[in-house]
Amino acid sequence: MSILVTGANGQVGRELLRHAGELPVHGLERSGLDITDAAAVNALLERERPRLVINAAAYTAVDKAESDSAQAHAINRDGPAHLAAACARAGIPLLHISTDYVFDGSQTRAYTEADPIAPLGVYGASKWAGEQAVRTTLDTHLILRVSWVFGALGHNFVKTMLRLGSERDELRIVADQHGGPTPAADIARSLLELARRHLRGEALAWGTYHYAGQPFTSWHGFAEVIFSEARAQGLLPRSPRLIAIASHEYPTPARRPVNSALDSQHFTDTFGLTAPDWQRGLRTMLSELAR
Repeated sequence: MSILVTGANGQVGRELLRHAGELPVHGLERSGLDITDAAAVNALLERERPRLVINAAAYTAVDKAESDSAQAHAINRDGPAHLAAACARAGIPLLHISTDYVFDGSQTRAYTEADPIAPLGVYGASKWAGEQAVRTTLDTHLILRVSWVFGALGHNFVKTMLRLGSERDELRIVADQHGGPTPAADIARSLLELARRHLRGEALAWGTYHYAGQPFTSWHGFAEVIFSEARAQGLLPRSPRLIAIASHEYPTPARRPVNSALDSQHFTDTFGLTAPDWQRGLRTMLSELAR
């Protein structure tokens, strides 16, 4: 085993396995490795000795996390801490996926890696705690913050819109929250490219990076493009009427940042890998669903 992927049944985890190509990637779901179990993590890494670990395991139910804080922190904080500690003992680098929700959204420009952290809810706080655990435990780590992840595999906003659009004539969509929709396949391909470079013996610039789709949009704007593309590809006979609403008109247990746009320039400058065009990624995803 050269590359171990945890959370292999999640959106990004499944894309990592699907796009691995020639890379020797082994994926484990929670049934194969519970990252909240420190002893199990230690035993597996001691036995298998992968050359690289990619942690795609996460608790991503943003609203449920508000009433399930213990489990969210177990997976998003303690799990990465166990992986980082085991990797440090075995001399294995770790690529770890984090989130735009570590920010409070009060900024008017896209967030850089140097901006202050201020999560609004349990999900963001638990992911930030996981980042800190990795950062303080393991020098050879790369934390990749992503946003608004979608893809053909797993549950996401695009699939929810397609389902609701087939059932309803009218949808009310939040228009005052902005971010960068990011295809899971692009996240996977970029992580795999970094893994490929590491296996070739190239030195990676460890640290924290942002990686989000371009151009930035709102949930309402995202939905408009989803329905336009879905109709063009024959997935829906018509589009529902979309009504733009403010966040306060759609209350949820967890507060969302009004602005969670991530500036990916540092990642591009460092690795020569550009931030993805989410509209192109959306067309590819819908084409796959249409087939």
